[in-house]
Amino acid sequence: MSGRQGNKLPSNLPQLQNLIKRDPTSYTEEFLQQYHHYQSHVEIFTFQPDKPSKELAELVMFLAQVAHCYPEHMASFPQQLKELLSYHHTVLDADLRMTFCKALILLRNKNLINATSLLELFFQLLRCHDKLLRQTLYTHIVTDIKNVNAKHKNNKVNTTLQNFMYTMLRDSNPTAAKISLDVMIELYRRNIWNDAKTVNVITTGCFSKVTKVLVASLKFFIGRDEDEKKDSDSESEDDLPTARDLMIRYATNKKTTKRKKKLEKAMKVLKKQKKKSKPEVFNFSAIHLIHDPQDFAEKLLKQLENCKERFEVKMMLMDLISRLVGIHELFLFNFYPFIQRFLQPHQREVTKILLFTAQASHQLVPPEIIQSVLMTIANNFVTDKNSGEVMTVGINAIKEITARCPLAMTEDLLQDLVQYKTHKNKNVMMSARTLIHLFRSLNPEMLQKKFRGKPTEASVEARIHEYGELDAKDYIPGAEVLDIESQKEKGGTGEEDGWESASLSEEDNEDGEWIDVHHSSDEEQQEVAEKVKSMPLDERKAKAAAVSTSRLLTQEDFHKIRLAQLSKELNSAPGKAAKRKTIEIDDEEEGRGELLSLRDIEHLHKKPKSDKETRLATAMAGKTDRKEFVKKKTRINPFASSSNKEKKKHKNFMMMRYSHSVRTKNKRSFREKQLALRDALLKKRKRLLK
Repeated sequence: MSGRQGNKLPSNLPQLQNLIKRDPTSYTEEFLQQYHHYQSHVEIFTFQPDKPSKELAELVMFLAQVAHCYPEHMASFPQQLKELLSYHHTVLDADLRMTFCKALILLRNKNLINATSLLELFFQLLRCHDKLLRQTLYTHIVTDIKNVNAKHKNNKVNTTLQNFMYTMLRDSNPTAAKISLDVMIELYRRNIWNDAKTVNVITTGCFSKVTKVLVASLKFFIGRDEDEKKDSDSESEDDLPTARDLMIRYATNKKTTKRKKKLEKAMKVLKKQKKKSKPEVFNFSAIHLIHDPQDFAEKLLKQLENCKERFEVKMMLMDLISRLVGIHELFLFNFYPFIQRFLQPHQREVTKILLFTAQASHQLVPPEIIQSVLMTIANNFVTDKNSGEVMTVGINAIKEITARCPLAMTEDLLQDLVQYKTHKNKNVMMSARTLIHLFRSLNPEMLQKKFRGKPTEASVEARIHEYGELDAKDYIPGAEVLDIESQKEKGGTGEEDGWESASLSEEDNEDGEWIDVHHSSDEEQQEVAEKVKSMPLDERKAKAAAVSTSRLLTQEDFHKIRLAQLSKELNSAPGKAAKRKTIEIDDEEEGRGELLSLRDIEHLHKKPKSDKETRLATAMAGKTDRKEFVKKKTRINPFASSSNKEKKKHKNFMMMRYSHSVRTKNKRSFREKQLALRDALLKKRKRLLK
């Protein structure tokens, strides 16, 4: 054991660090010795800051590890490190600079340094040409701000850093500006900085001359947030009658063809109402937090008109402008003539441009402006010289634009488009039918009588509001049903009590339990609907207003109101006989939210035929790998030449047809074949026995 060396604490820093953490007071002298050693190294370093120093790096990490044990002695240590980095970060050795940063991160994790001053220094260090350092600093900045706001929002730190980042986005160094923007976007996505100030700081990046910063800012406003993508369950779905209710109502009554058709139509109306009742999920809530969207959109349009970037960047600018105009209902009249230039079938990404046009349409845009856009689409896309897919895309775009701005559609244009209902191409035909279906609910008067379908109470009440007209009601539409049902219940309570008491006594004797199953029959609903239909319109409004203001409505009341509103779409209008069943095409256009999807424009009802290359690729992809079934060649020497037997197999038949073996092959009798097989088996047996 004499050869074993003792502990050399001055040179063995990890061991000293371990001992100090266990008992700081016993090793104060050793610590002070290392601290003086560090100070002398710092003085040497200031004369030659560009030279690497391994000893200084080790001492800095040692002092950072034990700084919390001697707070009095180490009070100036963090500030000294920050000054060294601030003054010499451009010339420092990469490894030493990384060590200094890691030491400061360690001190920050031990809460020995203020977050604001350290993060401001780290933002300045993002200018360094060191990718690994920038990644480390980015991770720490995001994590540290997250920890600062973990328990509650620290508004003082947040405001200081947001003001500092506003200057960083205008930094001359594009890398530092881009990473600062990435930090803000990441903090917004993590719901740490999800306030209006953060969003409005990011809007300044949309006017940056650096393409990377510009694209990142545009993607932030355009891109979807993954957490917001998930559809939340709608509470209002409980108010709707379920499909099971409709099926029970059909099953408990007499089965007739008329009732079956009515059930099918009721199921379709229910599906449409469910789509309507879904709450709007704002996937682009950042756009809602912009302080002055009108000014922002005007500046973006001016930038787009003078933009010399790639076409993809121009498309992103158009997308953002169209979303701003559609969501905030802005007046940006110069945008429509600008986008009109790109509405050609041969234009690159034309379906997306049509989507942007539809997104930028809303009810407050003057109809004359949108009419010119509709005529351009109709003249360039919906013509017989184009293919069926081009015509379908054009009609779909017109349908989406008119759904958002119905006043833009003229009667002449609508009559022309409706004629494609009998087109030979199925996609064009179905798109024209969806347009007819849309105007049956918006304004049936614009359609010819043969295209209006079966008139219902809902279609009779439908009308397009005038420009700028607001349809505000001081009552709940359909609430008059509750007044009729309450009168009916008062008259029928005496009769129901006897039946309920009898059923209760019977069931209690049998099982001891009573399960109340209530079925609202079809006859009751029809009776209520007939009473409502017989009322004058003014009386309906008066009763609905009286019910709305005189009582608090429960969920069951809303359920009954919704049933009455649904029946308006099923019941024929007063004075109209029931006609043949109307054709329901596609109800997807009813589920419009704030923004459209590209499928709304590109939707084809019939899948186009694949070309030969696509079919061949699909066939080849479906074939399995059959190498395992191929006979493997077993040769001792793989480079040996083939035998005469193998050569004979590959010979041309015309060379072998007159040979003796071929000529005699088919002439052998059964006995000769039998003998030949016996000889072959005996020969094989002898070969195996050798």
